Amino acid sequence: MVVSVTTLSDSVADALLAERVDTQAPASASRRNALVPILSTLPWVLVIGALLVVWSRGSVPVPDLARFSAYWVLALALPGTLVHRALRGSRGNLPEDVGFGAATGLLLEIVAWALAAATGQQTLLRWWPLPVLVAFAAVPGLRRHWRVGERRPLPVGWHWSMGAALLVVLAWGYVQWRMVPLPPVSGGYYQDVLYHLGLVQELTRAMPFELPHVAGEALRYHYLSDAHIASGSMITGIAPTTVLLRLWLVPVVGVAVVLAAGLARDLSGGVWAGPVAALTAFTGAAVTLGSPVGVSGEMPLSYASPSQTYVLVPLLLLAGLVVDAARGRSLGPAWPLVPALGLVCAGAKSSALPPLIAGLGLTAVVFWWRKRQIPRPALVALACLVAAMALGFRLFAGGGASTLRVQALALLHFVAPYAETLGPGDGIWPSAPLPPGINDGGVLGWLLAFAVVGWWVLGQSPRWVGMGLLRERGHRADPAVWLLAGTVLAGAATTWVFQHPSISQIYFWMGVIPIGVVLTTWSLAAARAPWPVLVVPAVAGALAGLATAGTVVGFAVPRISRPGTPTTSTIEGWLRVLGLSAARYVLFVAVAAALAIAVAALWRRRVSAPAASGAGRRRTVTIALAGVTAALLGASAAVVLGGTVRSVLTEPGPPATGPQPYALTVDEMRAALWLDEHAGDDDVVATNVHCRPVRTTPHCDARAFWVTGLGGHRTVVESWGYTDAVVAAHGVDNLGYARQNFPDQELLALNDGVFTAPTVADLDRLRTRHGVRWLFADARAGAVSPELARLAQVRLVAGAVTVYELTRS
Repeated sequence: MVVSVTTLSDSVADALLAERVDTQAPASASRRNALVPILSTLPWVLVIGALLVVWSRGSVPVPDLARFSAYWVLALALPGTLVHRALRGSRGNLPEDVGFGAATGLLLEIVAWALAAATGQQTLLRWWPLPVLVAFAAVPGLRRHWRVGERRPLPVGWHWSMGAALLVVLAWGYVQWRMVPLPPVSGGYYQDVLYHLGLVQELTRAMPFELPHVAGEALRYHYLSDAHIASGSMITGIAPTTVLLRLWLVPVVGVAVVLAAGLARDLSGGVWAGPVAALTAFTGAAVTLGSPVGVSGEMPLSYASPSQTYVLVPLLLLAGLVVDAARGRSLGPAWPLVPALGLVCAGAKSSALPPLIAGLGLTAVVFWWRKRQIPRPALVALACLVAAMALGFRLFAGGGASTLRVQALALLHFVAPYAETLGPGDGIWPSAPLPPGINDGGVLGWLLAFAVVGWWVLGQSPRWVGMGLLRERGHRADPAVWLLAGTVLAGAATTWVFQHPSISQIYFWMGVIPIGVVLTTWSLAAARAPWPVLVVPAVAGALAGLATAGTVVGFAVPRISRPGTPTTSTIEGWLRVLGLSAARYVLFVAVAAALAIAVAALWRRRVSAPAASGAGRRRTVTIALAGVTAALLGASAAVVLGGTVRSVLTEPGPPATGPQPYALTVDEMRAALWLDEHAGDDDVVATNVHCRPVRTTPHCDARAFWVTGLGGHRTVVESWGYTDAVVAAHGVDNLGYARQNFPDQELLALNDGVFTAPTVADLDRLRTRHGVRWLFADARAGAVSPELARLAQVRLVAGAVTVYELTRS
C-alpha cells in the first residue's frame, strides 16, 4: 500500500500528540486550556498597544487617540460586525468576525455619509450607528448576533502570526509618515496628498460637491476614500490633516489584511494559509534580487494614494462574495452587499472593479464552453457589478479618467531601460499603437521591449504563480480558480495595454496583487507538501531577498558620452543587465526547486514513507513547484520587511538645509490653518497661489493645492493641474497636463488682478458673482499691491502671507 508523505507525517504528529496527552495529568491539560484564550488575545493587545504608541510618536494628541479609537470601535467595528453576522453569519472566531465586520462598517459609513451630505445633516452623522445598535438590541431575532456564532476557534499560532503581519503593516505606516510632519512646519508635501486633503475638506460640506481648487466646477473623481476620512473627522472632531496624515491608514490596511487572510483560509482550507497570505500580500514586493531594473507596481499599498489603499477593503470583501456566486451558491440576505460594494469600489478607485468583472466574465465563458451552463448566482453577480461600474463611471469618473488611451507596452515609458535609451524621442503624449521608440530601435528595440516585459513578469511571479492550479483537473473544475486567475490576468493585461500620462494604469495591477497572492497561497496549500518543504525554501528565499535588497552587484550599466549630448545608457548595456538579472532569477528558482526536492527526500526517509511509484514523478514536480513558490513568497516578503525594519531603526536624517524647490514656509502653513479656523464653512477664497514652487510663472506646475488643503475652503482659482479639461489637454504644445494654461483666462485675470491692481469693481464682482469673502495673498507667489490693504480688511499677516476679509458693502 502506498502512503503519501503528508499523510504519514500527519499520522506521526497525531501519534506524538496522543502520547503527550496520555502521559500528562488532567490538571496540566486543564491549565493549558485555560491559557489558550490569554495567549490568543495577547498578540491583538500588543498590536493595538503598538498602534497607539506609534500614533503618539507621530505627534497625535492623546485626546485625539482616544476619540479615534472610540470611533473605530463604536462607529465602524461594532455595528459592522452585527450587520455582517446577520447577513453572512459568524465565522466562529472574534478576530475574523471583527475584521469582516469592520469592512462592512466602512460600507455602512459611506451610506450614512452620503445620506448626511445629500440632506445637509452632517451634524447627525456621528449618530448613524445608534439605530443599528438599537435594532440589534431590541429585535429578538437579532440579539444572537452580539455573540460569536458556532465557535470554530483558530490555533494560537494563527493569532500570533496575524499579529506579526499587522505589526509589519504598522511599521510600514510609521515609515511612511515619519518624514511627513503635521503642519505647520517648514517643508513640502507631495502634491497628491494635498489634493486629497482639499477633497476631504470639500466632502465635509453638503452636496452638490464642487472641485475646491476651482470653485463652481463639479467634482468628478473617485473620492469615496476621502469621504471615509471626512467622516472620521466629522464624527470625532479631529482635524482633517491629522486624520489624513496619521490616523486613517493603518486601521484600514489592517482590515484588508484580515480579509485577505480569511479569503485564503476559505479557499485553501488551511489555517496557516491566512497569515502567509496576509504577510506576503501587503508587505511583499516584486522579486528583483538586486537588479538595477525596478518593477512597477511592487506593493498594493500607497501612502500618497488614499484611494488605492482604501479600495482594497471593499474589493476583498466583494471578492469573497463573488467567489461564492461563481461557485453557484446563493448569497441569501447578503445579495445587497454585491451591488453596494461594487459601487463603492467604483467610487473609491475606478481601476479596481474592471479586473474582477473580467475575471468573473472569463469564468462564465469557460463554464459555458465546458458545461453549456452558467450558475445563476454568477450571472446575477456579473450583472450587478457591470451595473455598478456603469453607474460609478457616471457618478465619479473624472480627474483624467477619460484620458486613458490604448497603447500597448506604454508602461515602458516609465521603466529605466527604455526611458534612458529609446524613450526620449517618443514625445510627451504619443498616440501611436506602440511606443515609437520600439520601432525606431529596430531589432534591438524589440529585444529590449520584450526583455523588460519578461523581467516584469519574472519579478511579479509571486502574484501569478498560483495560476498553476489550473494544471490540475480537480482545480480546473473549480470556478473560483478561474475567477481569481482571470482577475489577475486582467489586471496585468490592462496595465500593459493602456496608457495614462501619470502612469495611473499601474493601479489596475496594484489592485489585484492581494488576489494574486491569495491564489498563490491556495496553490501552496493544495500541494499538500510536508512543512519542511515549504519552510526551508521560504527561509532560503527570505535570506536571498535580504542579501540582495538594495544592492546591485555586478550589474553596472555601460554608459556612453557623445559630443554635445549628455551621458546616456546603451541598449546593449541594458540587455546585458536584463540577461544577467534573468539568469540570477532562473538560478534562484532552480536552487529553490532542488532544495525542496532534497528536503522532501530527507523527510520521507526520516518518517520511513515509501515513494509512490506510479505518481512519483508527478509528486516530485509538485514538491518542486511548492518549494519555488515558497521561496518566491519568502524573498518577496523579506525585501519590504527588511527595508521597513531598517527604516524604523534608523533615525530620520537632519532637515534639509538651503532652498528646497517645493517647500512651504511655516508662516504660509500657519496662515492657511488660520483661514481654516476663522472662515465660514461655505466661504470662498481668492488667492494668487497657483503653482509649485510658489511663484507663478508661465506654464508653471499648477499643482499647489495647499491653500485649499490646509486652508479648508473652496477657491475661485487655486491650481488646475488635475481638472478634466487640463488633463485632457496633456501633450498640447508638447507640454504635460500640469503645465497647461488654465482654460478660463478671463476668470484667472479677474482673480489675479485683485492682487496686482485691485479695484472696487473687481472686488465687488468676486464677492457677488463668486461668493468670495477672503483673499489669501502670498508675496512669494507674485506681487501684491499695497492698495489692497485700503480696499479690504487685513486680518492676518504671517511672513509673506497676508489674509484679507472682504466686508459686505
